[in-house]
Amino acid sequence: MPYPEEVITVSKKGKREVRALIDRGKYVRYEYLDPATGKRSENKVKLVLLSENGKQEEYFVIPLKQEGRFLLLRAETKPARKLWDREKAKAVELFEE
Repeated sequence: MPYPEEVITVSKKGKREVRALIDRGKYVRYEYLDPATGKRSENKVKLVLLSENGKQEEYFVIPLKQEGRFLLLRAETKPARKLWDREKAKAVELFEE
């Protein structure tokens, strides 16, 4: 199948490849705080992806020793939950419309 040149990329090995969309949607990133101090309890961040069809995927974002590198570990998808919004100083839904 012929693809438009604007979707073609060249890998480091020189191989031509097509950038193909899997899905798109929204995301939320959140961290964990110690409720007594308000400081980060661990160097742990969660990334929740929401595709256009409503499917959620969750990942822990773990920093590696090499600066700027992260490992994504798939996490079990949890039921709806609320998050603390520091700017609004109130609990908010995971995904707001």
